[in-house]
Amino acid sequence: MADSSVHVDRNLALELVRVTEAAALAASRWMGRGDKNAADGAAVEAMRKAFDTVAISGTVVIGEGEMDEAPMLYIGEKVGIYAKAGGGPEVDIAVDPLEGTTITAKGGPNAMACVALAQKGGFLHAPDIYMDKLAVGPGLPAGVVNIDASVEENLRELAKAKQRSVTDLVVCLLDRDRHKEIVKRCRAAGARIMMIPDGDVSGVVAVSQPDTGVDIYMGSGGAPEGVLAAAALRCIGGQMQGRLLFENEEQIARGKEMGVTDPNHVYTLEEMAKGDVMFAATGVTTGPMLRGVRHFGSGAVTHSIVMRSKSGTVRYVEGHHNFALKPSAFVA
Repeated sequence: MADSSVHVDRNLALELVRVTEAAALAASRWMGRGDKNAADGAAVEAMRKAFDTVAISGTVVIGEGEMDEAPMLYIGEKVGIYAKAGGGPEVDIAVDPLEGTTITAKGGPNAMACVALAQKGGFLHAPDIYMDKLAVGPGLPAGVVNIDASVEENLRELAKAKQRSVTDLVVCLLDRDRHKEIVKRCRAAGARIMMIPDGDVSGVVAVSQPDTGVDIYMGSGGAPEGVLAAAALRCIGGQMQGRLLFENEEQIARGKEMGVTDPNHVYTLEEMAKGDVMFAATGVTTGPMLRGVRHFGSGAVTHSIVMRSKSGTVRYVEGHHNFALKPSAFVA
């Protein structure tokens, strides 16, 4: 597997960007048109076609749902040039072809297409349920925050580690009714709040980006998105904890089928995304991390990010796409 990991590191970074570019270009045609399902469907189809050009033997472990729920990029689907023929590096894949379907439909900010890749067995096989999440950026003492600590304690310890006042901190979380108590306690402690309508992958990643001003991410969101966010933080730096939030025995049974032995376990960053990890994302609409797709007469410009945990490298890629030369597909 060592030889495969070298192959993965050296050859797949740009290939992953092409995959996210394809999804973003397709989804961007539906920006602001009020149809989130059409936007998502376009992104899924374009991303699936793009994977057919990537030299891997990949298995989707975080995807669009079960086989009977999703026609493409379903959990367990094999993708890549070598998926059927055999050979090539065996990798696990986590995808969100359009993170922010509602955002895209409404023409709001910060929608993106994202993909993460790890060696086989590298990702937590998370069922499609909610996950409680807590994340902070790099350069902080290990365990500075804890998902089992109170909101007030986490804010106090983070402020102390950053040599700031709690009133200087910005807390990011999804704008949901279930977070009202967290918001109330943050405000009572003096922290400031940044509520986002959707897109908690970018919300978690924001803690590692100084320009966003976000110090900590709290609250619950999709477990699959939690794994994608963990993959990004493994590459760019930071700390994250997550706990799966099972609602019933049926979900617990499904979790056991996917390898979850303890429904109350708190997952660390390394448990959610371990080994050599790569992450790529392309902006669909403009946000703090990525610019959205910009269309012009016969083409478009995309803005992407690609990261590797092995080297800690973060690259931004601006793609100029000429549809006159490639009119039949959105594949970059």
